[in-house]
Amino acid sequence: MTDVPKPQDPCLATEKRGMLSVDEALGRIRTALVPITGFECLALRNALGRVLAEEITSPLDVPGYDNSGMDGYAVRAADLPEEGEVTLTVVGTAFAGQPFQGELRPGQAVRIMTGAVIPGGADTVIMQEAAVREGETVRLGAGHKRGENVRRAGEDMARGEVVLSPGKRLNPVELGLLASLGVPEVKVSRRLRVAIFSTGDELRSLGQPLGEGQIYDSNRYTLHGLLSRLGTEIIDMGVIPDQREAISEAFTMASQVADVLITSGGVSVGEADYVKETLEALGQVDFWKIAMKPGKPLAFGRVSDAVFFGLPGNPVSVMATFYQVVQPSLRHLMGQSVTEALRITVRTAERLKKSPGRQDFQRGILERGADGEWVVHSAGRQGSHVLSGVSRANCFIVLPAEWGDVEAGTLVEVQPFEGLV
Repeated sequence: MTDVPKPQDPCLATEKRGMLSVDEALGRIRTALVPITGFECLALRNALGRVLAEEITSPLDVPGYDNSGMDGYAVRAADLPEEGEVTLTVVGTAFAGQPFQGELRPGQAVRIMTGAVIPGGADTVIMQEAAVREGETVRLGAGHKRGENVRRAGEDMARGEVVLSPGKRLNPVELGLLASLGVPEVKVSRRLRVAIFSTGDELRSLGQPLGEGQIYDSNRYTLHGLLSRLGTEIIDMGVIPDQREAISEAFTMASQVADVLITSGGVSVGEADYVKETLEALGQVDFWKIAMKPGKPLAFGRVSDAVFFGLPGNPVSVMATFYQVVQPSLRHLMGQSVTEALRITVRTAERLKKSPGRQDFQRGILERGADGEWVVHSAGRQGSHVLSGVSRANCFIVLPAEWGDVEAGTLVEVQPFEGLV
């Protein structure tokens, strides 16, 4: 097994010349983008997946009182023995929501349930497994510490503490956190408006018969799903024919109603279409290709006030470029605090074919091997048109641009699909 592939002749990596790396493209896009403004107030139940637009400080201590972390007995640490045993009188019971009324005196204990208020005078909880109940008394041994199994008031969140900052995407745990503070509604950024359309005379919408040389448009459905999971407002403009006037009209209309325009198809050099021509006439072009496989023909620019992403036509390229370039850019536009997607290092189970020149995002299957170690297998054919391979895969195998073929047993980075959304 090898830890790194053999060094490659840098002269072989000519394909990258004149192209931005993925990181360079992301940096250039980030510099050009300004997060949207505008917000709305939503009831907590309706805020899942939205981006927080305000700072949340705790209006109270959580928990609001000292309480028990275990079912057991509330006692005074001063009554606990340093060695041997002690017998204490049980004078009552404290339940969650039903505190013990009274003050604990020397030689006494209170039966207490998880979450119940610590009785006055008590400072320690002995878990029931460490106690021996005998009628109205309880026998306790040595080895306990003052304060054990006691949750202190404000231990989770203290009154006035900043608990969530603007830019935080609200997941289920954040909804629970806000509910624990008694917050009924939150201020979130408005939804990002994204217009999408596909170009190509060969494309047909679902339900239409296919003629010779025609295919169904799958890319809009992939993009619709990706954008829905991201929480954007989607404006689906359908399939636009390869006609100068139609494409120009679509660009103009999209730029008037959307923050972002995403097209698929029509950005490869030499294609018989008018996307590039229209973008150069109506807007600004930053770059047209990146050193990425799949997905070299990726365009970024602006049409009026709308940001433009021109994705390749091949379906696997659409998914790969969206995850690696478009999605982090949209999250930035949404005002979300963007963190790098999870990558882990594992060994590849078989030889992977690769040519130097572009960073490769091969589709893989991450699984635990017979020895208990995680390994990654190729998901099969890696062509940018093989969408079924993506369905079988559960990760990208991320291979640096300068690498060539990768031998079995080599340590590689993988990016689980589950970490991307």
